[in-house]
Parts: sequence; C-alpha cells; structure tokens
Amino acid sequence: MQEIYTQFIQGLSATTTIEFVAVIAGIISVIYSRMENILVYPTGLINTTLFIYLSIKGQLFGEASVNLYYTIMSLYGWWNWARRDRADHHVVQIAPSNKKELLQQFVFFDVCFVVIWALLLLIKKGFAPDAIPWADALASASAFTGMWLMARKKIESWYWWIITNIVSIPLWFVKGYVFTSVQFMVLLVLAVAGLIEWKRRHRLGLES
Repeated sequence: MQEIYTQFIQGLSATTTIEFVAVIAGIISVIYSRMENILVYPTGLINTTLFIYLSIKGQLFGEASVNLYYTIMSLYGWWNWARRDRADHHVVQIAPSNKKELLQQFVFFDVCFVVIWALLLLIKKGFAPDAIPWADALASASAFTGMWLMARKKIESWYWWIITNIVSIPLWFVKGYVFTSVQFMVLLVLAVAGLIEWKRRHRLGLES
C-alpha cells in the first residue's frame, strides 16, 4: 500500500498541463451527458483530441484509437442530438435497446475487442513492449460500444462506460498517468449516476 501511495503522489506531481486540461474537460463532458445536455460534445472534443496525444505518448495505442473514434463520433452525436422535428421536439430520445439492438452491440464489442487485441499484439512485438493488449483492448472495445450508443441516446451506453472506467483506472495508473486514473474513478461514479438518471428520465417520459 505504501508503494502504491508513493507512486500516486509522484504521479500527481508529474501531471502535465495537457493531462490536467484533458481530465477536467472529460469530467465536465460526462456531467453534461448525464444531464442530456448537448454541450457534452464540444467539451468532449477537447478531452478526446488531447488524449490522442497522451495515449500515443504512453504507448496506449488502443486508447489512442478510442479517442480518435470518440472525436469522430462526437461530431456525429452532436449533429444527432441537435436534430428536431417540425414540432421542434428532439428527434432522438433516451430509450433502452431492443433485443436486436442488444445483439448488435455485443457483436460490435466482440469484433472491436478481437481486432484491437490482435493489432496490439503485433505492435507489442514490434515497437511497444510496454503495451497491455488484453486490458487496452477491453477498455477500448467497451468504449467504442459506449460512444456509439451514447450518440443514439441508448440507456445501455452507461453499462459500457462503467466497464471502460473500471478497466481504465489501473491501466492508466501503471502507465504513470495518475491524474488520468483518478479521472476514471470520478467517471465511474458519474457513469453509475448517469445510468440512474437516464432510466429516471426515460420512465418520466413514458409517464408523461
């Protein structure tokens, strides 16, 4: 425990300005997503673009691909959340996935995991010996799935975010990005809160 505490303090003291800004933007973005506020996307874009750089620097290439994907999906989600019908109602509403959509997301996750894991094994042998393929692939594939579902306002997106955060906490810690690891601890709590809030909003929508 003493060694972990010492590493934690040393990691915090080594936090760069880029990492600090990225972490704060990420936390703010998740708070906005819990509130179903479209500002989740512009704040999220700050987080993702900075983390592309940090991920490559830390040889977390799966995470780098996730953040590139986040950036692209943020633009799509921004457009999708902003769409309104002729009555000025939002076209996309919070909703659970049906059986077909559940199957699609599990297939999507499995394909992403296998592809990322295989690629990371190749990279590890070549020029990234410190890569952790299975953990990086798990965090990445669950995040890919969560972001896709978030853009469509599916309640299940929060379950995938919970998986991503649980895996990412130790993954970033062992890489020396302690402040980022703390971010994922905060995001884990916010993901649970987001799940509860979206379920509540969906229930209220059915009752109204």
